[in-house]
Amino acid sequence: MKKQYGFQPDYALPPGCTLKEALDERGMSQADLALRTGLAEKTVSQIINGIAPITVETSEKLELATGIPAGFWNRREIAYRESLARAEETQKLALDADWLEEVPVEILAGRGYVERFADEAAQVREVLRFFGASSVEAWRALWAQPLVQFRGLGAQPKKPGYLAAWVRTGEVEVQGIPCQAFSAQQFKETLNDVRALTREAASAWQPKLTSACAAAGVVVVFTQEIPGAHVSGFTRWLTKDKALIQLSLKYKTDDQLWFTFFHEAGHILLHGKRAVFIEDSEGGDSEEEREADLFARDWLIPPSYRTRLPLLKSKATIQSFARELGIAPGIVVGRLQHDGLLDRRFCNDLKVRLRWAGEARLSR
Repeated sequence: MKKQYGFQPDYALPPGCTLKEALDERGMSQADLALRTGLAEKTVSQIINGIAPITVETSEKLELATGIPAGFWNRREIAYRESLARAEETQKLALDADWLEEVPVEILAGRGYVERFADEAAQVREVLRFFGASSVEAWRALWAQPLVQFRGLGAQPKKPGYLAAWVRTGEVEVQGIPCQAFSAQQFKETLNDVRALTREAASAWQPKLTSACAAAGVVVVFTQEIPGAHVSGFTRWLTKDKALIQLSLKYKTDDQLWFTFFHEAGHILLHGKRAVFIEDSEGGDSEEEREADLFARDWLIPPSYRTRLPLLKSKATIQSFARELGIAPGIVVGRLQHDGLLDRRFCNDLKVRLRWAGEARLSR
């Protein structure tokens, strides 16, 4: 549903202008009004010239003196002060126009997250609204620093604004998705079921995956990659009872997607609820990242099957092994290639290529 905006003029008339018109209509001077209200003539003059505000107490006096309800004067005063504040804020926002170069405005606009404005101050305001920040300074404190902090040793984002934008799209998509309270036991059971889903088409497994995980307290969202963000997965706890796994489909093959999903699941089950984990093309070298890698590796292909991997010398043996494990053959190919048991040029046709078929939907 499109956002509705009320009329917001770029000028501000003080309520004193209206008061002056009311006095003229009644043939009443400022001195007369001062006498009728008990206000000093200087105060009346300052109100009419927009210097002094109309207080709640003054509005009651004006009602008795002019017959115009106090509520009218209060509303005019509030509207005037809001206009002044908006004009001042617009000037400040215009000074931050260069910040727009740090975030993917065109991409966000193309995907319907923000509107495009010719006026730079209006555009800054619109993008800040998307991020849920009141100023660029607040944006940097909220989005830039926390994301960098948890990326792991030596892994700094080249475009932190692009990464922040992708993460924020996940938060936006999560809003309104029903989710039960987190249960570690139920989530583990869900992961067992998810292994079998890897053999299904994306149009079939995606709704099953998101529904099953939500029932265990984990929201899974697929948000299209933003070029320059260099991120494949993201995990954080939204509340103490609700976790988020966000996937970008960066590598567009089923082996990469499923490994990333189980990697993020490992973070949820193994690590603290205050941590934030971001997976990018450079990888992570922290202990938590290594633990999540091992979790995904062993959940997809249990350690007891590891000794058989070097024996898989053909597509037929790979497919047979995958059927025995109940997983997609592309996952086996990806594991063999990663372990150096299979040249990365071979058997890639066993991997399923994934593409975006529409908003938050995948297909093969």
